[in-house]
Amino acid sequence: MSIEKMEFVNISGHTSDLNATLVKLSDCGCFHIESASKVAKKKSGYTALKEDNPYTPLLRKLNEISARSGVTFKSTDYSDVENESLPSLEKYLSEVSNTLDEYKTAERQAREQLSVHEQAMYQVDHLQGITADFQQIFHCEHIKIRMGRLPADSFAKLPYYDDKPFFFFHFSQEQEYYWGMYLVPVAYLDEVEEIFDELYFERTHIPDFVHGDSETASSELHRMVEEDKKAIDECVKQSDEYMQLKTERLCKIFSRLKTQHDNFDLRNKAVIVKDKFHIVGFVPRKDSERFAGMFGDIESISVSIQHADVNGKIPPPIKMKDNWFTKPFSLFVEMYGLPSYNGINPTSFVAITYMLLFGIMFGDFGQGVVLAVFGALMGKLKKWSMGPIISRVGISGAIFGLLYGSVFGYEELLDPIYERLGISFLPIKVMDNVAPILVATIALGVLLIMISILINIVSGIKNKDYESALFSNNGIAGLVFFGSILGGLVGTLLGVKVFSIPYVLLLIILPLILMFMREPLACLVKGKKYKMEGGVGDFIASNFFEVFEFLLSYVSNSLSFVRVGGFAISHASMMLVVMALAKGMSAAASPVMVVFGNVFVMGIEALLVCIQAMRLEFYELFSRFYSGDGVPFTPVKINYDETIE
Repeated sequence: MSIEKMEFVNISGHTSDLNATLVKLSDCGCFHIESASKVAKKKSGYTALKEDNPYTPLLRKLNEISARSGVTFKSTDYSDVENESLPSLEKYLSEVSNTLDEYKTAERQAREQLSVHEQAMYQVDHLQGITADFQQIFHCEHIKIRMGRLPADSFAKLPYYDDKPFFFFHFSQEQEYYWGMYLVPVAYLDEVEEIFDELYFERTHIPDFVHGDSETASSELHRMVEEDKKAIDECVKQSDEYMQLKTERLCKIFSRLKTQHDNFDLRNKAVIVKDKFHIVGFVPRKDSERFAGMFGDIESISVSIQHADVNGKIPPPIKMKDNWFTKPFSLFVEMYGLPSYNGINPTSFVAITYMLLFGIMFGDFGQGVVLAVFGALMGKLKKWSMGPIISRVGISGAIFGLLYGSVFGYEELLDPIYERLGISFLPIKVMDNVAPILVATIALGVLLIMISILINIVSGIKNKDYESALFSNNGIAGLVFFGSILGGLVGTLLGVKVFSIPYVLLLIILPLILMFMREPLACLVKGKKYKMEGGVGDFIASNFFEVFEFLLSYVSNSLSFVRVGGFAISHASMMLVVMALAKGMSAAASPVMVVFGNVFVMGIEALLVCIQAMRLEFYELFSRFYSGDGVPFTPVKINYDETIE
């Protein structure tokens, strides 16, 4: 398909109308803005606007409110707050933020209190059996008591310390720990504490607010925990209710501030000459008339629309035109890079060749249909960008599966149908035609390479890049050389003598010389003088090795397409193994093996074939005619999903 034609736009007007103009540009949805300083004449004494955005601090405060409350602000009509002053809005946002802080502080304190009470409850629950008041226990004058837990292996070592002045009582066991307490006279406290440290005793500190025996304390702590949870729920409820009351107005404020913020940022693209502003950019040619008529209500505005190439300082942005069938494959093109404005949109070429290569490598009717349905569902339900591509290549795989006679790995299933139809050359059994398939895929690769060279020739002539179009390895010289070598080899295989002296001199040697001399010849065609840098010796050496690299690339690129046939054979071989395993199993297990094998082969083969087809596209085909240095067409608009950090 083609590339959308653009028009260069120059907008000028009185500086007092700059903001109103920027609002219209954001609303139109078809204006790609550029920095006017790129084309402004230095003699004009222009001034580039570099101003701090006054709406940024308020938007940051809104983002903080959104982050703390969990409320996402949406775009909405903001006419109610359009005329409110920024100080008034700032005061309102500060009030909301402060109130929200109060709720969040209360919630945080309640959660901290809950954590303390839960920890105490956890400890006391493991010390059931203590009938004395905890406070009396801890205030003993002559005996010190330490509560906590002891590892099970350390508990087993306690008999070794029977001669030491302490008693250890355990109340409960939890996995690898014994919960309990030890009693020790004050005079021996340091010695005994050192022993229990060596035994990895983990002491529990019962808070001062815990009173009564273990049962009473546990009951009281459970009550405290429940109250803490209710307090947290109440804080959250109050915060949510408060934000529900404020969300509508906050959305209006957000919409106004984000609109004014993004529009204000566009001011940095304008230049000021005396009391007039100038804005430049591009619009699609189909929208140019509608665009020019948008500013009729602003008296000072003048709009100049010219051809996209009128100014060589700014390359026109790229907006590709694709139909419904090829559009999904623009994803691959964009991954490599957009074409130049006067270049060729390769999406249709990619769509056809990618589906062809995938189908050859993934030839199975049943698996192809499953893949097509899966891709269609993922694209429709999950909006997955790869979904439509998978759907299309699945159809290609199904078509080649019909040619191979393969349905979920059953290679004989379609044979009776073809016999009844009288089609003797189908199905093409992959495992019985290994050599022909490999040769055919190399021939296909050669054809695709030659088509790529032809595309490069057309693109080069269109862009007046004569070195690339006429004398390069991907130009006419390279096409003649490559085609002549192939023609000679095919003729020799068929017993026809092709490599005569005139044939070799004119169609092989001469193209090599043209490729060797491509830079001087290109300058000659353009009427420019060629300047040789580095001397004759460097020129000969560098061009010799480059031409040698060209020759190697013809061979390596052609042979790369062997992998297409290799993957077709690999796919058939894997399914052959699956069917062999299924036949060797019981009647109950065989269908399970067939299903599992198909799912496994389909998953891993689809992934590998996708990658290999993409590699062939990028490295063997794209590199011959495509540079991918275009600038994407990005119309200015208010991005309400973008946050201000």
